[in-house]
Amino acid sequence: MWPRHNSAMQHLSFAAALGALINATVWGLSWYPLKWLETHGISSLWATWFIFGGCAVAVLIARPAALKLLWQNRRTLGWLVLASGMTNACFNTALATGDVVRSVLLFYLMPMWVVFLARWLLAEGITFSAVARTALALMGAALVLGEGKLQFPIPNSWPDWLAIAGGFFFALNNVILRKYASAPQEARALGMFIGAVIIAPIVIGSLALLGKPLVLAPQPIAWAGVAIFTALVLVGNLALQYAASRLPANVLSVLMLAEILVATLSSWLAGAATITQSTLIGGALIVSASLLAIFGGDGKQSAH
Repeated sequence: MWPRHNSAMQHLSFAAALGALINATVWGLSWYPLKWLETHGISSLWATWFIFGGCAVAVLIARPAALKLLWQNRRTLGWLVLASGMTNACFNTALATGDVVRSVLLFYLMPMWVVFLARWLLAEGITFSAVARTALALMGAALVLGEGKLQFPIPNSWPDWLAIAGGFFFALNNVILRKYASAPQEARALGMFIGAVIIAPIVIGSLALLGKPLVLAPQPIAWAGVAIFTALVLVGNLALQYAASRLPANVLSVLMLAEILVATLSSWLAGAATITQSTLIGGALIVSASLLAIFGGDGKQSAH
């Protein structure tokens, strides 16, 4: 009996790990459809609105009560809606308009932001481990942004700023999920999708007022791209939900880091990113900070 039981557990763990890797692959390759849609008349912010709007509709079809539950918890989950919406608006725009590898690495400065946000919102103490991973993340950012020169990490382009902002809001998203973990799961899932539906048009409108309108002029083929990408995001989210309910948080978080590898290799092979020695070293430091956060007990992360 024991061998059969162990075999079933191994199969379950393999399936769960595969689910996490599917999600990481979807987001690691997301730069390509975003850049493709940019060249076919749909900017990243409009694409974000269409894609996450489609996902939100799918959640409502599957769980009609989710909207009512979200409204009932609006005073707490409203912050989740904001954080999730800003995460996707910032990060997707950075991927579509900037260097893919730099954007992904700067986004994964997230563990550094968690240290301060968890102290503020969860009253968690700042430990030696937290200080160490913050230092590692800053050194990594300095190398990536300084292009080999270890200087204070100040971004010099909008995509860099947006990638860092995306990581900050993703950290806020995760801390809020931990703070309000008792909220209904379907309400939290819908809130994360609706966030992009609300925030993206606000940003689009703000840019228009500043004289930088994002014209929506899609080519017919672009709608097929939107439909396919929406389906992939849904599959990735479902795969992650399956994995998250069956894997330890630290294991799940390590598997999620595969997004960096997928994005780096795919963008380099496609000629959409430049990988220098300083990028590799800086990226290794940032990943080390993430691993330190995971195995230091902060591995409870969600998907963007």
